[in-house]
Amino acid sequence: MSKTLIRGARVLGGEQQDVLVDGGTVAEVGTGLDAGGATVVDAAGLILLPGLVDLHTHLREPGREDSETVLTGTRAAAVGGFTAVHAMANTFPVADTAGVVEQVWRLGREHGYCDVQPVGAVTVGLEGRQLAELGAMHDSAAGVKVFSDDGKCVHDAVIMRRALEYVKAFDGVVAQHAQEPRLTEGAQMNEGVVSAELGLGGWPAVAEESIIARDVLLAAHVGSRVHICHLSTAGSVEIVRWAKSKGWNVTAEVTPHHLLLTDELVRTYDPVYKVNPPLRTEADVMALREALADGTIDCVATDHAPHPHEDKDCEWAAAAMGMVGLETALSVVQQTMVETGLLDWAGVADRMSFRPAQIGRLEGHGRPVSAGEPANLTLVDPSYRGVVDPADFASRSRNSPYRGRELPGRVTHTFLRGRATVVDGKLA
Repeated sequence: MSKTLIRGARVLGGEQQDVLVDGGTVAEVGTGLDAGGATVVDAAGLILLPGLVDLHTHLREPGREDSETVLTGTRAAAVGGFTAVHAMANTFPVADTAGVVEQVWRLGREHGYCDVQPVGAVTVGLEGRQLAELGAMHDSAAGVKVFSDDGKCVHDAVIMRRALEYVKAFDGVVAQHAQEPRLTEGAQMNEGVVSAELGLGGWPAVAEESIIARDVLLAAHVGSRVHICHLSTAGSVEIVRWAKSKGWNVTAEVTPHHLLLTDELVRTYDPVYKVNPPLRTEADVMALREALADGTIDCVATDHAPHPHEDKDCEWAAAAMGMVGLETALSVVQQTMVETGLLDWAGVADRMSFRPAQIGRLEGHGRPVSAGEPANLTLVDPSYRGVVDPADFASRSRNSPYRGRELPGRVTHTFLRGRATVVDGKLA
């Protein structure tokens, strides 16, 4: 593998330094480094971050390749600065056996523009009735460490307890989609003033908060790890903050769209804004930003949920829930967290690389930019401003809520173990 010298980058937003990459590893970090025949990347004015890690990606393969594939999804991830993603289990067939998670893992190894770590289902068929083969998935070549029925909630308390007990044996984690199903029957959007005015079925905050409260108590009782997916309400923040104050092993993520968008957008009836959990209020958005800044929320996760055109270009009630997010995630975080002064770039590295890699027990990612470490790296131009055009996406799907919106920042280069997957903002 050829050498690459990244010249004059601001490492984690700090002072300008040179970073020499050799053979998939960071060989040297300093100033005035000799190129010595290496390919030189002029990084003046750019921010160098460790490769981003997403805990929550829907790659849709196997079964819904009309929405996304491992190839197209990881291309989108690379463009967004990600070097690793966790692929959720709600595929067809469901990733509830060692065979299916190994299939996804091998597709990632063969075709991925980033590393793909499969997430195993908690229950057979995501039906919430019987535990899936958690041990076999963990012991498989895929080495599954995160388990989730995302898209559905593990609503049965006994099943959830047993899952927490089971994964404790190998330091796994159950990632819960917190949604009490009876409280959200027929729900179309956040329950509140806007839903009342529009006459749409409301999705109350308590449907999320009640499950989180139950599950942090279960995790404490069992002494296991629970991770809360796409936390979206101010009340959920307070429950997680309380659980952490007790020293319980609870982590949580927030999506970029819940950091920026509110339920006021539903007044357009544009199904691109239909998502699970729903867009909440401005007060919730502000609480989520503060919680991400103070560490109550551990990380940003995209919940990248691609859909084909026909599943979104229809009336609101019939539309599928979900948004694509891999290619815009870092830009949204820059706008909502960096430009507001809530996080610096070192904080972004922590919330989008270090912490998600640690939660997922993902080796080789979320590592410092220092000599001897794997060269999983992302270069960002923070001065860039551009209007989002989904037609330019590497993803197979176009259901972006940011269409036509100006966002800051652009990933210029992504390196996976020293190999450039994105160069000058384009796939290599």
